[in-house]
This record gives sequence, structure tokens and C-alpha cells, in this order.
Amino acid sequence: MKSLSWVILICLMSFSACKKEENQPINPDSKNNAPPKVSLTKVEGKYTLFVNDEPFYIKGAGLEYGDISALAKHKGNSFRTWRTDNGKRSGKEVLDEAYENGLMVTMGIEVARERHGFDYNDKKAVREQFERIKAEVMALKDHPALLIWGIGNELNLRYTNTKVWDAVNDISKMIHEIDPNHLTTTSLAGISEKEVSLIKKKCSDLDLLSFQMYGAITKLPQLIKEYGWEGAYMVTEWGATGHWEVPKTSWDVPIEENSTVKAANYLKRYQIGIESDTAQCIGSYVFLWGHKQERTPTWYGIFLEDGKETESVDVMHYIWNSTWPANRTPKIESFVLDEKTAYDNVTLTEGKSYTAKVNIEDIEDDIISYTWEILPESTDLGDGGDYETRPEPIEGHFMNMADGELELRAPKAGNYRLFVYADDGNDHAATANIPFRVN
Repeated sequence: MKSLSWVILICLMSFSACKKEENQPINPDSKNNAPPKVSLTKVEGKYTLFVNDEPFYIKGAGLEYGDISALAKHKGNSFRTWRTDNGKRSGKEVLDEAYENGLMVTMGIEVARERHGFDYNDKKAVREQFERIKAEVMALKDHPALLIWGIGNELNLRYTNTKVWDAVNDISKMIHEIDPNHLTTTSLAGISEKEVSLIKKKCSDLDLLSFQMYGAITKLPQLIKEYGWEGAYMVTEWGATGHWEVPKTSWDVPIEENSTVKAANYLKRYQIGIESDTAQCIGSYVFLWGHKQERTPTWYGIFLEDGKETESVDVMHYIWNSTWPANRTPKIESFVLDEKTAYDNVTLTEGKSYTAKVNIEDIEDDIISYTWEILPESTDLGDGGDYETRPEPIEGHFMNMADGELELRAPKAGNYRLFVYADDGNDHAATANIPFRVN
């Protein structure tokens, strides 16, 4: 009996130790965590991405400062960055957190853009950039969460000097020499026959190409064939209709789609522009798993500034899981100011009072709370996603608020937007805004 007791005790201790080890976060610094071998194969005209000999279709998001654990919770499997150090966390810290959450990373490498003043005829500057990038690659190349190297972002946006592609190809060659385990790509703004031809001619060392398109992405599979790209590709940015693609007011400001219209477009664009190409497309990164100020604070992020999920997160959950989340985000049925929509060139008179009303549908009939905000129209307008400053809200103009209705007093003459946020109490919110002019 005594021997049996010791056997039982040892078994229980072993089981407890195993359970404890199973529940511990994986240590990315462990010597047993070797860098994965990432490869591409083409069989019978179809490209497949492999990680350690296992097929890997990218279900990803662009994620600079966003919630990595939330991406894992919604069953994404990868995210991309734009640089190895985003100013808040180092590349290693980002990769460590990705690994702890079971995610792979397309690691962006900052490559200077001509539109920011870089001269690709300056051999010394090009060499210094090359050496800086080599050091970044050396520091991160063996991390077990690393998937692909993204060499530069939209280097073709408003440029003239095609020597940038020579620099990209040299960087790709260097990466392959010191890191045989990972692939290389570069991300283009849109797609054109000229750019595809240049990449094929000057960047033959790249393993695949990446495209970034918004409202026009439904045309991508057709254009891939039309412009002669025969290799593998991924979509590294897609999502909301771009501010350059939407209707404008009579005073020339773009009209943002509300969160429900955006969500419907996300689903349609994924199905037509990404999922439909089963031969060459190896996956995508939706933009943006987080939030940012670009024309407005709500245009491109699928999360709000306070971390609440918009309806587009529901869509990504559906895309990645083939089922909707248990609790759905509220939907916007209508939103008017002075009985006019955002497309009606809303013009108010300074000091007069007006009524705004939003109608919300919530599938679970959750109790909805409303937040309103007036922002001046942004004048700090970046280019190609460059940093923009969020406008300061205008205070003291709300008179009465109740059940999705607002009475407001028009501020002084100028251009503004009225924002509404409808929160369901379950970390979800719908949002919309109406641009208006005050005379």
C-alpha cells in the first residue's frame, strides 16, 4: 500500500507540473524555440505559404499600437507592423507578445520615401540606410514569431526615382543572405502595370508582392492578371473606403461612411477582392486593428479611441471563424442633423439651436448609451497615412440629450463634424459623423 501511495503521489505531482507548464506563457527566449522555416510553394498553379511545412493562410490585421490579445481572441493568426520600432515598443517586445498569443508577424522595415525628401541618387545615404536595416534584421531574424520581412511601405506613392527599387532588391538580397528562414516583400500603394513591370525587372529577389487598396480592392484579382503579376501576393492594407474615394460636401470635405456601412463594405471587399483569388493570394492584413487620426479619429480604425469594437470587428470575426460573435455591435439605421444626412450639405446659422437624431438597431436589445462630440474640421492633413493631429472638441454647445436625440446650439462660423457614439455596454459601439458648415 505504501508503494502504491508513492506511485499515486508521484503521478499527481507530475500531472500538476504538466498542467502548470501548459498554462504558462511560452518563453520566446527559450533555446528550444528555433526560428520557423517559412516558404512558398506553387503546385498546379496555386501558391501556398508554409510555416515549418504546415500550410499557413494569413488571417491578419495591421497593428501598430493595437490590442494583440484581442486579435488572438478573434482568431486572427498574424499581424503586420510598419517598422521594427514604433516608438512605444521595440520590435522584440512586439514579437514577444505576438508569440505569447500564438501569432506570427510580418515585420515592417522602415525604408525612406522620396516624398519625404530622401534622395536615392545619394549613394552615401542609401548605404547608411542599408547598414541600419541590416542591424535591425540581425537583431530579430531568429525570433520564433517572425513570418515575413516587409521592406518599406508605399514607396511608389508620389515618387519619380526608380532607383528605390534597386535599394529594395539589395535589401532583400542581404536579408536572404543572413536570414534563410524568412520571406521578403514590399507593399505598393494600389496597383499599376508600370509598377508591376518595374518590380519584375528590378526586384527579382523579392519572394512575393504586397498590395494596398481600399474601395477599389474588388478589382484587384482582375488587375493582377491584366497587369501580368504571376507570383504570389498578399494584401497588406484594405478596409474602409478611402477619404480620396468618397463624395465630398460643397465645401470640399470628404464624407465618412458610418460604421454599419463600413462593416458591410469590409465583408463584400474581402469576399470579392481577397478570398476569391485562391491561386495567388496567400492572405491579407485588414487596416487598422486599432485607431488613428486620419481625416477623422474614426475613419480607418476598427476600434474606437476608448478601445470599443466597431461593427467591422464583428465582420473580421466572421471572416476568420465562419460564425458571428456571441454579442453583436449596434447598427446605425439613420443619422440626421436638422433633418438632413451627411450627404445634404448641412449648413447651420451661428447661435441657433438644431436637433440631431440617430436610430440604432441592436440584435440583443442591449441598453444603448449615447455620446456626442463636435470637432472642427481637421486642417492638419497628412499624406499617405502620415501623422495627423486630432482636432480639439468644441465644448458647451449641447443643450439637451435623450435616447439618441440631441439639441445643440451652432458654434461660431466655420467647418465642423458632429460625431455620435452608441455604446451597447458590452465593449461595442456604433459611430457616425455629419460634416456641417456654420454661417
